[in-house]
Formats: sequence, structure tokens, C-alpha cells
Amino acid sequence: MHELPVISSILKIVLKHANDHNVKQVVAVHLQVGELSDLEDKWMQQYFDHLSKGGIAEGARLVIERTPVVMKCTDCGHTYVADLKNNEKLKCPECASEKNTLISGREYFIKNLEAI
Repeated sequence: MHELPVISSILKIVLKHANDHNVKQVVAVHLQVGELSDLEDKWMQQYFDHLSKGGIAEGARLVIERTPVVMKCTDCGHTYVADLKNNEKLKCPECASEKNTLISGREYFIKNLEAI
């Protein structure tokens, strides 16, 4: 249910931009969502459908693109895409250090809108 406040915020932004640009109907909302985000595509769409009922975004589909987890090694500064499929500790591919900082992978944002 944590998707509800996120989708509510996204819808507010979509409606503001739609209003600012005299949009008649929002057709699709393209989102980028990090792999570490626990937002589920199915629930995001269901909440969006519920919240947008009766407005210019009603019926719009969410196009969700998952973005990879990117880490930065604290020791050598190398930035890399982390493979989270194995259960091993994350190690820098350059120096094998386990000291890493998350750069991206939890974010979500609106990439663009399709509208008429």
C-alpha cells in the first residue's frame, strides 16, 4: 500500500504539467523506477487508475522502466552496475573492495508524458 502516496504525488505532478500545457487527455506516463524500489508495477497502475478517475489522466497507462542499481566504490572511486541476482556481498569489480556507496537504484521519477 506504500504505492498509494507515491502515485498520488506522481499524479499531482502529471496534472500540474498537463494543466500548464493545456492538455486535453493524458495517454501515458513514462516512469523510471529503480530496481531497489519496492514499488510494484501492478499496484502502481491500479492506484493510478483509482486516483485518476474522472480527470484528464483517466485511462492513462503507466510505462515503467526499471533502472539498475549503480554503486560507487569508496576505496578506488569506480562506479559500476551492481548485480543483485546473486546473494554474495557486493564487491567492486576493479579492486574487490566491499566498501560501496549506493548512487542510484531506489529512485522513481517521471521521464515524460504522452498527451493530446
